[in-house]
Amino acid sequence: MHRGTAFRAVRFFLHRQNACATATLMPVDLPETTSKMGGPLVKQFSVFLPNKVGAMLDIVKVLNANSTHVVALSVSESTDSAIARIIVSDPERVEKLLQQKNVAFGVCEVVVVEMREVATQLVKLLAALFMAEVNVHFTYPLLTRPRGFAALALHVDDTECASSVLMGEGFKILSQSDISR
Repeated sequence: MHRGTAFRAVRFFLHRQNACATATLMPVDLPETTSKMGGPLVKQFSVFLPNKVGAMLDIVKVLNANSTHVVALSVSESTDSAIARIIVSDPERVEKLLQQKNVAFGVCEVVVVEMREVATQLVKLLAALFMAEVNVHFTYPLLTRPRGFAALALHVDDTECASSVLMGEGFKILSQSDISR
């Protein structure tokens, strides 16, 4: 088990034990977590493409033809295939389109963080996640500038914890409605 995961599991267990003991003694009105509130997470599509010229263009054409825009994009390639990680303006429509076109894809949630001063805030953001033992799997910038500021999409091992920690550090976490046109 990963060291950070083990520490979080022990911390969670101890927290649950304390919460259970507290609940039997006195009711506590705890705030809801971001996931229970329908938190400000954004859907990301991982689209599996053949590693050939024009494969990404075909996907973007389908999206544009259906009035859906790519808001963020990251492409990783291997010898035989590529994975395009895409954040779009209308995730529900894109999910239906990809299914209709028989395109292989996966969906996950990412945390999108607004960055007013990238030079200083990137270190603060990564340090906050490090201190919370949240692992960053990958990250990429948005193509658009919601609210006029740079934004960074983060795929992390614990979106709820990352969102909570970053909001506590004063970062603005963007929702799907913040990034859609």
